[in-house]
Amino acid sequence: MVTNSGMNTRKSYPVVLSIAGSDSSGGAGIQADLKAFSALGVYGATAITAITAQNTLGVHSQFALDPQLVYDQIIAVVDDLHPRFVKIGMLANSEIVHAVAKALGNYDLTVILDPVIVSTSGHRLLSIEAQQTIKELLIPISTLVTPNIPEMKALTNMPLCSLSEKELAARHILDLGAKAVLIKGGHEQGDTKSDILFSASGNDIQTSTFTFETIPTNNTHGTGCTLSSAITAYMARGLDLVDAIREAKHYVSE
Repeated sequence: MVTNSGMNTRKSYPVVLSIAGSDSSGGAGIQADLKAFSALGVYGATAITAITAQNTLGVHSQFALDPQLVYDQIIAVVDDLHPRFVKIGMLANSEIVHAVAKALGNYDLTVILDPVIVSTSGHRLLSIEAQQTIKELLIPISTLVTPNIPEMKALTNMPLCSLSEKELAARHILDLGAKAVLIKGGHEQGDTKSDILFSASGNDIQTSTFTFETIPTNNTHGTGCTLSSAITAYMARGLDLVDAIREAKHYVSE
């Protein structure tokens, strides 16, 4: 929004909050989120949940922050900057999940949950206990959940080979309270890859498919973080969910 008053021009940006871990290589996590927010014209604030030592080859070590500090970061940002949209990434452990849920419970915010469970290199970034706590506390308050295939399998313990199996697994997440789930197809083979959005519509499920050509590259570190933060940014700019996902997909592909 631009307002004119005499010779002064004032520009204001939508504010979004990322609750996630720090990636020392700058490719994923908080760093990827801030880059996407800035590129897409929204102001990004952060609540850091964990510090990782990682690069494009893998995660070397990680340190979860004190849950009270995570809670305090969220409250400090929301009380002052008033973001309406929140992206959640790496949460590390069950205590941090509880702190995030408690903090967000104080406000009416749109939540985009990227359930970061295992890194691309196979390093577990979320405890088994926290995985269950996310299902109990955060999925029910999420407008969108954005798992990839391995994350969706971990959350549902269901096969995902066919469209009907994906729909059954998506219904499991929707039954927990989420309004929509985007199953990302980046781990699948073929010349094209499809992300499928399953949205609750009464007792029915509506689907939207986003298919793009497979990009032959090894530079996939942080693509999931970037996609979810781009969706958050586009929604903060006023796009509806389907259009926000479509534009975010284009952004990541570019």
